[in-house]
Amino acid sequence: MAPSSEAILEVRDLVKHFPLSQGIVFKRQIGAIKAVDGVSFDLHRGETLGVVGESGCGKSTLAKLLMALERPTSGQAKINGVDLAKARGSELKRMRRNIQMVMQDPYTSLNPRMTVGDIIGEPYEIHSEVAPKGDRRRKVQELLEVVGLNPEHINRYPHQFSGGQRQRIGIARGLALQPEIIICDEPVSALDVSIQAQVMNLLEKLQNEFNLAYIFIAHDLSVVRHISDRVAVMYLGKIVELGKDADIYERPAHPYTQALLSAVPVPDPEGREGRERIILQGDPPSPADPPSGCRFRTRCWKAQDICAEQEPLLEIRAGGHLSACHFAEAHDVINA
Repeated sequence: MAPSSEAILEVRDLVKHFPLSQGIVFKRQIGAIKAVDGVSFDLHRGETLGVVGESGCGKSTLAKLLMALERPTSGQAKINGVDLAKARGSELKRMRRNIQMVMQDPYTSLNPRMTVGDIIGEPYEIHSEVAPKGDRRRKVQELLEVVGLNPEHINRYPHQFSGGQRQRIGIARGLALQPEIIICDEPVSALDVSIQAQVMNLLEKLQNEFNLAYIFIAHDLSVVRHISDRVAVMYLGKIVELGKDADIYERPAHPYTQALLSAVPVPDPEGREGRERIILQGDPPSPADPPSGCRFRTRCWKAQDICAEQEPLLEIRAGGHLSACHFAEAHDVINA
């Protein structure tokens, strides 16, 4: 489904710093881990925004901020014009109903002591206005059918299902409150490849059926390309490139994005011939002490003095989409 022009989620300069303290009795803050450090984007109805980047770049922290599981240090995340950070009490409860999450691991995200019916129906205990008590069993069975499971298995326990079926249960739980936004945090990384395809197809089907907006977090670039309308590339707490999937995968402008895409395996032996492979030097810097200026400069082959002195803004550059690099240059050779 093509996304509408209406922005359902507006994120502006979102920041989350975790303080580092020293001392046992008299503690004092000596620094901060800058997990998310100035992230801005919009999410439209019916759209899928893919978020990619190395481990530790801030993807999961961003998801927690959008779920209001963490309070931001500063910045805004507005759902339908209401700031999550400022919402309290009944207003926060109402907003949380509108944004749900599908967890990464279908084995640990489901309570093994609860039946499938209790797991999917648990949100109704908190938001009883969605489904009155006498109507909950029918609602849960309908959700099981929607995600491709047998409604008669409502009294089974999670260990009686396969990994792919458990993830379908997790998706059904996410759909229970009829949200407008679903955050998918590595939803297929723990599944076999064939099962991954089934879950991805299910997510696309549900998006078309319910006009859902997804934030799809993943390491697998090919999976992100398959499902995303737009892609945001994160590095050390910041978005370094943002654009339509074709722009990011066919004309990446930021050196970090180019390096990521060059690492994607190509199944065709002939396609591997002559393919440029970019090997980054060194390890990612610590989020507690990021480099000055451009955070990628310590590993970038294009880095010059200006990169250490001035932080590049995320703006339209070579390639026609948003990139945070002083020397952005569209590269059409690398293919994922």
